Amino acid sequence: MKDKYVNDIVPALKEKFQYSSVMQVPKLEKIVLNKGIGAAVADKKLVDQGVEELSLITGQRAVATKAKTSVSNFKLREGMPIGAKVTLRGSKMYEFLDRLMTVALPRVRDFKGISDKGFDGRGNYSLGVTEQIIFPEISIEKVNRISGMDITFVTTANSDEESFALLKAFGMPFVNKNNQE
Repeated sequence: MKDKYVNDIVPALKEKFQYSSVMQVPKLEKIVLNKGIGAAVADKKLVDQGVEELSLITGQRAVATKAKTSVSNFKLREGMPIGAKVTLRGSKMYEFLDRLMTVALPRVRDFKGISDKGFDGRGNYSLGVTEQIIFPEISIEKVNRISGMDITFVTTANSDEESFALLKAFGMPFVNKNNQE
C-alpha cells in the first residue's frame, strides 16, 4: 500500500490538484478505531473483551477509554472504563487499510459501498461499522455481544475534496452518486 501511494497516488494527485511540490500532496497520517461500550457500566468484563477484539483486529494493543464526566442518568462516574480505542500509524496502518478494503468491507451484508458523507470539512473521514464480526480475526463462536465501532481516517488534506480523492485512489469503495436510488 505504501508503494502504491508513493508510485501511483502521489503523481496522480499532484497532477489533479496542480501542486507545485510532492510535499503538498495529502497523505494518510493515522487510522483510529474507537469502540464505545455503553453496557460496560454494568459489566466491567465487556471493556476487556472490547480491548481484546480491537487488539485482534489491528494487531496492536488497544487501550480502554475512560469517561470524562459523570452522568447520573446512566449511572456513569467520571473515570469509569467505557470503551476501547487503538491508533494505527506507519506500516500497521497501511496493512489494516488493505485488509479493511479487500476482506472486511466486502463481508458486510448487502454491501453497496460506503457513504461519502463522513467527511468533517478538514479532510478527515469517519466510517461506522455495525458488526465487528466482518473482520476474519474475530471468531463468531467467541463473541457474546455483537457491537460496532468507528473508524476514522486522519489525513493531511486541507479539504474534503482532496481527502476524498486520496481515499478513492487508495481504493475505498465509495457509493457511486449516480447509481444511488
